[in-house]
Amino acid sequence: MIGAALPELSIDLTPTLVISTALATMDHTPVHHDTALARAQGSKDIFLNILTTMGLVERYVTDWAGPRAVIRGIDVRLGVPAYAGDRLTFSGTVVSDAGDLLKVEVRGRVSLGDHATGTVTLEGR
Repeated sequence: MIGAALPELSIDLTPTLVISTALATMDHTPVHHDTALARAQGSKDIFLNILTTMGLVERYVTDWAGPRAVIRGIDVRLGVPAYAGDRLTFSGTVVSDAGDLLKVEVRGRVSLGDHATGTVTLEGR
């Protein structure tokens, strides 16, 4: 299983997705839902919040792993912003297989480069 590639997942980052997920996670910071304020603070546009990014990373891996998989660890670093209007594309590779535990290296890319990189450890696949 080591070296197995996960299928790519691409998500269009519509303004509705960016805003609704920020509000759903109770993140009322203007850079996630107010374009004018985001631009006034130097951003190109509104962008995904951290909780949404982490949720999308988890979704990507668990969709591949199946309903019995349980996330036992996650170590993800943020890179460039994921702006509304862009597309976030995930890719992944199994990097270790230790019995019941699998470790998957994950990368989420947008047009500016890597938005999220790291590993997710799963049990029960």
